[in-house]
Amino acid sequence: MVKVYCYSKCSTCKKALKWLDDNKIDYMLIDIKEDHPDEKTLREYHKKSGLPLRRFFNTSGQLYREMELSKKLPEMSEDEMFKLLASDGMLVKRPLLVTENTVLTGFREADWREAL
Repeated sequence: MVKVYCYSKCSTCKKALKWLDDNKIDYMLIDIKEDHPDEKTLREYHKKSGLPLRRFFNTSGQLYREMELSKKLPEMSEDEMFKLLASDGMLVKRPLLVTENTVLTGFREADWREAL
């Protein structure tokens, strides 16, 4: 079963969910703000994704900017980054697509089509 972590007020998430519905793809919707992935899960997703860890951060988010993470991340260890990501779902790039074989951050239709 495909999992999609989303935030209900996010326009990109709405677009991604519409795309899934239009393509008749079944998915489990998870509210990233209320039920965000824990550190162990994020580590698994990161490994499965093959992406740099920084791609898991919601760099356009209000919390990211308030915490001035663009300045702090380069100095942080990977363990510190995982702990930070696990502390608040609003720090995680969304939508977060989790399939049996891969994990994608953000919504790029071509990437999702290939993954699904």
